[in-house]
Amino acid sequence: MFDSVLIANRGEIAVRVADTCKALGLRTVALVSDPDRDSLHARSCDEAVFIGGHSPQESYLDVAKVLGAARTSGAQAVHPGYGFLAENAAFAQAVLDAGLVWIGPSPHAMRVMGDKVAARAAMIEAGVPVVPGGEEPDQVGFPLLIKAAAGGGGKGMRMVRDPRDFEAARAAAMREARSAFGDERVFLERFVERGRHVEVQVLGDSHGRVVSVFERECSVQRRHQKVLEEAPSPSVDPGLRARLCEAAVIAAQAVDYVGAGTVEFLLGEDGAFYFLEMNTRLQVEHPVTELVARLDLVEAQVEIARGGAVPPVPEAPIGHAIEVRLYAEDPAKDYLPQTGAVLDLKTPQRWDGGLRIGQVIGTDYDPMLGKLVAWGRTREEARLRLLRSLRELSVLGVVHNRYLLERVIQHPDFVQARVHTGWLEQQRFERPPVDQEMRVACLAELLSRPRPRLPAVPLGWRNSPLREAEQSVAGQTLRWSQRGDQLFIEGQPARLEGGWLDHGDRRRRVRVVPTDRGWWVRSPEGEAFLARDARFPDPDAAGDEGGLTAPMAGKVVRVEVQAGQQVEAGQVLVVLEAMKMEMPLKAPTPGVVLALRCAPGDVVEGGQVLVDLE
Repeated sequence: MFDSVLIANRGEIAVRVADTCKALGLRTVALVSDPDRDSLHARSCDEAVFIGGHSPQESYLDVAKVLGAARTSGAQAVHPGYGFLAENAAFAQAVLDAGLVWIGPSPHAMRVMGDKVAARAAMIEAGVPVVPGGEEPDQVGFPLLIKAAAGGGGKGMRMVRDPRDFEAARAAAMREARSAFGDERVFLERFVERGRHVEVQVLGDSHGRVVSVFERECSVQRRHQKVLEEAPSPSVDPGLRARLCEAAVIAAQAVDYVGAGTVEFLLGEDGAFYFLEMNTRLQVEHPVTELVARLDLVEAQVEIARGGAVPPVPEAPIGHAIEVRLYAEDPAKDYLPQTGAVLDLKTPQRWDGGLRIGQVIGTDYDPMLGKLVAWGRTREEARLRLLRSLRELSVLGVVHNRYLLERVIQHPDFVQARVHTGWLEQQRFERPPVDQEMRVACLAELLSRPRPRLPAVPLGWRNSPLREAEQSVAGQTLRWSQRGDQLFIEGQPARLEGGWLDHGDRRRRVRVVPTDRGWWVRSPEGEAFLARDARFPDPDAAGDEGGLTAPMAGKVVRVEVQAGQQVEAGQVLVVLEAMKMEMPLKAPTPGVVLALRCAPGDVVEGGQVLVDLE
């Protein structure tokens, strides 16, 4: 038995685990790195231990620091969350050797299932179908997937169609796997075209019982990382569900599984399914299963770790649940990760997140900001409720993918359940243009501020009654005037108050957060940053033309060109690593490399010039 839990993670999942543990009467202890000192998860636990470090390797992946925090705090058990050390068998064994309770499966099960090559062999022996694979391309054929042997979540994974791209892709996958999991080993699998990603939640206890808790579908993905999940899968009927769940239970029993885990399958267009991997931890998408099974999976993990039995499971899913992940990334720029500070936060009822106002989103950790979850009696009811929640959500201060999530769940292919693992990357969802009413709201906010002027001179006064004042917002000039207490913008009465904009004969909800450079705005049409244009622009100000700049802070992994080299538009010049992912930076125009301003290993800032191009 235990009465205190160290949560060896951060962000949204640390908050989630803390909530359940506190509801069970347990004392909770947070691990906190230097960038997370003022984070929500640091404030959500009963106690926090500051372990220092900026990168994951210096903090949440440092086993000695984690165990030291357990000793310092007097915690009796460790919950790993997901990511970081959650699937590290050596860490689990170290926790047990320290006399602590490990809230997770046995190190043996983690070793077998955590090593994707060993897991494939175990599944073949158990009779569970697997995707054809091997260690060399000629054993597999193209197209193929390169996958990290020691992790998941899309890290260390590359899809290769052309044999000429294989070696570069394998090297990149190995680097990314080493950075994310501390293990660079990879293996190969045949890529199944138009496959659907369907996974089964399992629970096992120390009494030898393993149960399945239905299936989830996670086919909407970008870069092999999930964006949207739902339970049950709309592509699975009761007969297929029974076969999938039976295979998942066999997989778990093959390694004497104890705790919560997920067996992932690839479902082909012909109805055949193949074992992909088993995640020996809680999944990001666990809430959708909780909603349709009426279970708390974290509570189940804790009770199983205390020696209890797996909880009862309904005979069939109850209704339908859908979850979307909000990422700090720009889908319009090839899903480039984004940084910034959270200036405004308004969340609907079912929001799972670790954000707070003032929190800085940097480059040290995964770009996921949080999750929205909706349940309905039917899939359509859940979809509409989720759409409503997305429209209520406001996270200002950092660019994110909310508009993409709205577009996805409104797309006819999603409505009719016709998506597959490659579907999202085939779509082009343009970011909505800046709405004119956003500009009006920004100007109204600006003009509502106290402005120094002579007492006898009214706001907006001009010596010509025919002339209106002007202000440029995000490259567009707006005319305004003041008549008594009434503000007019573009000839229409305007008023911004209490989160509402009245302009002409329309009233709309809008959130405006001013900054030194402009405004972050959220309206029914979306969110955007609108720059406040200088009234008298600096004629000497000019941007770099033809050069390659870093889109965000990160570490230079590779430089692909040399000074004097001729390059084409779209050619990769530099590979940057940020938020645990590699990003190829490409030439904006054809030209000649005049000079290199970076080298492998350099840590660069956003906006820094990396390559001079003529």
